[in-house]
Amino acid sequence: MEKIYERIIALRKPIIIVFIAVTIFCALCHQLVAVNYNINDYLPDDSASTLAIHKMEEEFAEGIPNARVMIRDVTIPEALEYKAKLAAVEGVEAITWLDDSTDITVPLELIDEDILNTYYKDNNASFNITIHNDTDVIVKAVADIREIIGEDNALAGNAVNISDGVTNTVGEIQLITVVAVLFVFIVLTLSTKSWAEPIIVLIGLGVAVLINSGSNLIFGTISFVTNAAGNVLQLAVSLDYSVFLIHRFEECRRKQKDPKKAMVEALTKSTNSILSSGLTTVIGFLAVILMRFKIGPDVGMALAKGVAISLITTFVFMPAVILATYKWLDKTKHRPLIPEFKLFGKAVSKITLPLVGVFVLLIVPAYLAYTSNSYYYGASHIFNSESRIGRDTEAITEAFGESDTYALLVPSGDSATQKDLSNELHHLPEVTSIISYVDTVGQTIPTSYLDKATLARLDSGNYSRMIISVAVGYEGDEVFELIEKVRDIAHKYYGDDYYLAGNGVSTYDLMDTITADMMKVNVVAIGAVFIVLLFTLKDFILPILLILGIETAIALNLSFPYFTGEPVFYVAYLIISSIQLGATVDYAILLTTRYRENRAKLDRKKALPQTVTDITSSVLVSGSVLAVVGMLMGVVSSNQLLAQLGIFIGRGAILSLIIVLFVMPGILYIFDKLIIKKAKKETA
Repeated sequence: MEKIYERIIALRKPIIIVFIAVTIFCALCHQLVAVNYNINDYLPDDSASTLAIHKMEEEFAEGIPNARVMIRDVTIPEALEYKAKLAAVEGVEAITWLDDSTDITVPLELIDEDILNTYYKDNNASFNITIHNDTDVIVKAVADIREIIGEDNALAGNAVNISDGVTNTVGEIQLITVVAVLFVFIVLTLSTKSWAEPIIVLIGLGVAVLINSGSNLIFGTISFVTNAAGNVLQLAVSLDYSVFLIHRFEECRRKQKDPKKAMVEALTKSTNSILSSGLTTVIGFLAVILMRFKIGPDVGMALAKGVAISLITTFVFMPAVILATYKWLDKTKHRPLIPEFKLFGKAVSKITLPLVGVFVLLIVPAYLAYTSNSYYYGASHIFNSESRIGRDTEAITEAFGESDTYALLVPSGDSATQKDLSNELHHLPEVTSIISYVDTVGQTIPTSYLDKATLARLDSGNYSRMIISVAVGYEGDEVFELIEKVRDIAHKYYGDDYYLAGNGVSTYDLMDTITADMMKVNVVAIGAVFIVLLFTLKDFILPILLILGIETAIALNLSFPYFTGEPVFYVAYLIISSIQLGATVDYAILLTTRYRENRAKLDRKKALPQTVTDITSSVLVSGSVLAVVGMLMGVVSSNQLLAQLGIFIGRGAILSLIIVLFVMPGILYIFDKLIIKKAKKETA
């Protein structure tokens, strides 16, 4: 490695030029990275609802209704005028109202009550709108619709979730990033011994983050989760790398007067510790790539790439920057602003053994609680009641009840079978209306008698489409049971030759997909981290102890919603397990490594407080940044999935810090005999 590092030092000026050029290029590329806010797009390609959507796109011009508008206090003629205005909005593919399901020229008293109450109730009109599934089109269409209906009426649905996600998230991410950078600067200023060091570290972090965010262009599109959390998480988890290198460089300069040789020595000595730390983090992030739910690979690839770029920046770019600025570092030296943690180390040594007992007692309840949470699987609760879409959703639900629309495609031609299918679907109490060829026109009327627009909407020549309105929401046990019933009925008449699509259907498949991913992701993440720790620590017992500590911190973190009665977004639940493991297991590694070093020189009673004293400052710097970044995302994000993920990240960092600083020292003390054997071998 020395020859490689010597070559890097010799080429430091070209390296700086190349990194600056790449950073500028990637900063420009970042503006071209598209962000997808539709969670349903990340279903596996072979899921039933995804196949149904693709088939419908092939056969029909319009998609599934993805917005719902309520107009208050209107007559039937006024509602029809609104329908015409809404239908004329650019991007609106279709709009469904009462006149599409029944004859509105007859007295309202003669119209089927279920159909009437679905679209017109207490002088309020409810329209189902299909907006073209393109983010830019959706954003403009939602804005135009809101302008038409004004503040007094309501607009909700998945398209509105996407639109509000786009318009709100950009500013929120900028605010989170700015505050996170300021906090990192403050923490570095307090924890380092040079006024220049925070600036130099932030330069390296900024270069790595910009290169990573710009290089996301290779993916074409990234998810809103990656867009919101990727940069700040990369900032938090890779903060230590440059700091550690600078401190190693200063240590080596005390013995080696030539700064170039001192840097080569610093790089050589710090390689193992930085790489092992980075590798465990990368593996934790890579584990979610195995998810069939494609947000996992999206987040995992971007974060793993980010940490890898941070490592490359640390070993290639930062040596050149440090050598160019070390005189500035020397001139701006100051006394430590944070006192040593000797008293803290002594205090921990007195209470750590009782806390190990408490820790053992908490393991089983924590695991039972976090596996007993209730979950949200889709995007129906992604905005709370304080947001406009939350208020509008509540208003529509209060007036008309919950509602969703399914599209059922069956082979065209056999109108008798279609009529039998429709009749059986009508018997489901949740079904309020069905718009189909056999329901709207009748099975005895030939298709040649229909106008082209009506025929194109209901029959493609290959498939007939039934538009089914149901009085249920987008997710929940009742919804999932209904979808199973509809699929069973369709299978009864057509075997596997049918397609069912809809928001609730996609959510059902989300639930089915991501719950199956959980065990696989956790097992792979834990197994991979265990293997890395096994080679890093050269011990079999220590990896088990470290993983047990961090996994219990994860269980405690995810048990909070159970005790507070708060449902968990399953996407956040899935991702946080790997993120918290990858991001915080480094604290436990540092503790263990330093304890073994101290045990080679001290007895265990002295080694314990000394180890806590040695590592507290380092883990507090990294842990506090991760905690603040997470909590900041939790407070600022209007998107409740991102907010909950942020809370999980922040609280998880705090819990991992507590276990590493207060519990793990006692565990190492208890298993000291195993560590003594290893220490003796290392010093022999």
